[in-house]
Amino acid sequence: MTSPHPLRYAYGSNGLTDLRLPDALSLLADLGYDGIGLTLDHMHLDPLAPDLPARTAAVARLLHDHGLTATVETGARYVLDPRRKHGPTLLDEDPAARTTRIDLLLKAVRVAADLGAHALHCFSGVTPDGTDTDTAWKRLAESLTPVVEAAQATRVPLAVEPEPGHLLATTADFHHLRALLGDPPPDVLGLTLDIGHLQCVEEPAPADRIREAAPWIRHVQIEDMRRGVHEHLPFGDGEIDFPPVLDALAATGYRGLTTVELPRHSHAGPELARTSIAFLKGAQPW
Repeated sequence: MTSPHPLRYAYGSNGLTDLRLPDALSLLADLGYDGIGLTLDHMHLDPLAPDLPARTAAVARLLHDHGLTATVETGARYVLDPRRKHGPTLLDEDPAARTTRIDLLLKAVRVAADLGAHALHCFSGVTPDGTDTDTAWKRLAESLTPVVEAAQATRVPLAVEPEPGHLLATTADFHHLRALLGDPPPDVLGLTLDIGHLQCVEEPAPADRIREAAPWIRHVQIEDMRRGVHEHLPFGDGEIDFPPVLDALAATGYRGLTTVELPRHSHAGPELARTSIAFLKGAQPW
């Protein structure tokens, strides 16, 4: 094993939706986390409610008071459409629908900058029925162009997540997007690497894929998962061998947050936050 720099752990707010945000931040600080993966949604920091700059400033003060940092995540299920999960997307046929999602991402860029976040997360969305692959990629590149420009202006990297079942589903797909956008530098357009997704859909082993993706990693999500089954699981309930994963990640020199991603377990959020950081620190091979 190498002697890497320590990893910095966070917990996703989408796994703490039964807690008020101040209570969630207090909990994470008390448990020894370094930060939070803050999903913009109605229960914590609503991107569509009035006075977003003032509410963002209040969250920034809370983060500072607790000694925490943040990534900003944009995967809220129904924040834009109360009847369509993750809708609208950057791939929708209707340009107005795509603009709604683009506008959300542009707001999120500003929120991330105001919070001092180290990255802004997003994903492509599922290819709509009847849309061919080339058209979908063209829509994605066109939709993300203004977001990449805003991220560059604010110096907050846009970190795109390969998501099983989406148009952009693998790290190879991420590199295809980079090419379509003219190969922006990693500090402008980077990668959200979800360790469970590597186990679910990618080859070779997750640790090898981490080493290959190292230059572009700007955000990391982590949970357990089984091969071929896209279900975020508490640590120990899946198939991932975590010591080699953590060793490989730390050896890359990654300095951002490694965020526990358990969005379907909010009913047990405080307890899972406690057991998750204990597991990760116990699995560190250094």
